[in-house]
Amino acid sequence: MALSFFSLVTGLYVLHFSIALILVNKEVPQTRGMLYPRESETREVRSLDGIWNFVRSDQANPTQGVRDEWYAKELSKSRPTIPMPVPASYNDITTDNLRDHVGTVWYDRKFFVPRSWSKDQRIWLRFGSVHYEAYVWINGQKVVKHEMGHLPFEAEVTDFLNYGAENRITVMCDNALIQTTVPQGRITEVPNDGGMTIVQSYTFDFFNYAGIHRSVHLYTTPRTFIEEVEVTTNLSKDATVGEVFYSVSVNGSAANEADNVLHIQANLYDKEGILVANATSDQKLGGKLQVNPVKPWWPYLMHSEPGYLYQLEIKLLATNDELLDVYRLKVGIRTLSWNSQQFLINGKPVYFRGFGRHEDSDIRGKGLDNALMVRDFNLLKWIGANAYRTSHYPYSEESMQFADEHGIMIIDECPSVDTENFSQELLGKHKSSLEQLIHRDRNHPSVVMWSIANEPRTGSVSADSYFELVANFTRSLDKTRPITAAIAVPNTQDKAGRSLDIISFNRYNAWYSNAGRLDMITQNVIDEAIAWNKRYNKPIIMSEYGADTLEGLHMQPAYVWSEEFQTEVFSRHFKAFDELRKKGWFIGEFVWNFADFKTAQTYTRVGGNKKGVFTRARQPKAAAHLLRKRYFALGRDLDQCSFPDDLFTYIADLIS
Repeated sequence: MALSFFSLVTGLYVLHFSIALILVNKEVPQTRGMLYPRESETREVRSLDGIWNFVRSDQANPTQGVRDEWYAKELSKSRPTIPMPVPASYNDITTDNLRDHVGTVWYDRKFFVPRSWSKDQRIWLRFGSVHYEAYVWINGQKVVKHEMGHLPFEAEVTDFLNYGAENRITVMCDNALIQTTVPQGRITEVPNDGGMTIVQSYTFDFFNYAGIHRSVHLYTTPRTFIEEVEVTTNLSKDATVGEVFYSVSVNGSAANEADNVLHIQANLYDKEGILVANATSDQKLGGKLQVNPVKPWWPYLMHSEPGYLYQLEIKLLATNDELLDVYRLKVGIRTLSWNSQQFLINGKPVYFRGFGRHEDSDIRGKGLDNALMVRDFNLLKWIGANAYRTSHYPYSEESMQFADEHGIMIIDECPSVDTENFSQELLGKHKSSLEQLIHRDRNHPSVVMWSIANEPRTGSVSADSYFELVANFTRSLDKTRPITAAIAVPNTQDKAGRSLDIISFNRYNAWYSNAGRLDMITQNVIDEAIAWNKRYNKPIIMSEYGADTLEGLHMQPAYVWSEEFQTEVFSRHFKAFDELRKKGWFIGEFVWNFADFKTAQTYTRVGGNKKGVFTRARQPKAAAHLLRKRYFALGRDLDQCSFPDDLFTYIADLIS
């Protein structure tokens, strides 16, 4: 009997496991609109950032606010409220246990809409990011729901507003992560001193900050307006002539009138505001601009004028040349190409030198912080980096614009991290996260690669088909950029690499493996990189390496957690990288991490992850100075950049 029961259970398990492997390539919803809010002759933008009212739900009753219709009136009429800044994570603002709250929270605020906005205009409400899931009401009426942190969403609210009067916006935010969210997590109920409590757990190594993380805007458009602009660029072989291809989509009743043929006037201006190219499209609303001579977009330290941007002005005109709408965006003209050995920009091989990073700071958490963003870019340029990966989710649109302007290359990563337990529902959301990301960032010249996951469980049986579907879907959206993923499983177990264009791998020699053994780094790195290349015959990047370091801890000889140890770990990796560079297919090195950041509480983390070369307050550790010398030395060797005057400290005059 026991044998029969075992056979039955085993048979059901095998059947279930087999079914789980059958993944269908279903369609995902396509994003429309979502242009970054910009004022023009035809558009107005108003920020709703500031201090909002805030209420947390009971963890044991997260849907109470929906059932009791808290959105139908001011939140203060349902529960006592506290002030909460927007944008910001809510977790570190208060002095109570809000930090570890699991489930829903509520925001609201009032705002006025001028009477003038009611005339021949459409009004849109746009969120830069709410983590993780958001429900939004205007004056008690639901206007939009969105799932997926770190990405924007919007809704037309023209018919929901009171013009020349006061309005109320209410937002419910849910931070719960489960096995079908992106990223994944688990919710469990466990006993505590008071009975039972809800606990959120996740395997990724950064804190699950939540709230309204980026700016909230109201903006106006004409009745018929420019809804989307897609830009691609090209260069002549000698890089003297540039081409800008543009395609425009229009939303509005005028677009459907047979006797009103809409067309586009496209004007391209250089940095000095001089018109360098223009064109008028037909009703297809697309065309090409040619720039001769052109100033290509180059990465930092690869050219004396990196990050050169033109301004593209798109004017939507009616048949009688009546101006309907105007939208402007920055354009960098460059080409990308890759093969089994190299990655090239404007025909020149690129060697990436940079970081994995996090959007993370004290108090604000993952909230947009312009001061911190500017400081970070100053440090990136100070240290000589030319790239970073948006580990492990899309970063703010403002930071992407800053990268464009400063010539910092971006490996743009979707929020899929530690991906496991593959399922049809997870696949759909994973693809949706990439669709939203590519739709948002496709026009940024700084974005040179898409990363479809970080440390996914690519050794599992279904990883092969799962990541083939994800990679092919990504290519269907953008064929102009290569695809990678940061892989942590051994190369012998990996099943996803065949679907990628560039192989990135994460490994922590002398830290998570052979802790403290500085003599077990260099050859291990060389051997693993060679093995990855031998298996897939593709360019290789080491996308993570490093060691936790407590600032101010000094020990000689080097010892784990000391600044000396982090410096030695870097130095041993540098030796490996220089050997690998000689082979022609090793194309980049990324330190983990740019700065210290917060994680979930654990005995292995003292206040968070300390692998940063900068502290959480953005001050350098000893390794930052070593890394700066490394990155500028590579810049001079590979790209003929000059050294900063303060790179080397004067020691002595040795001339006798």
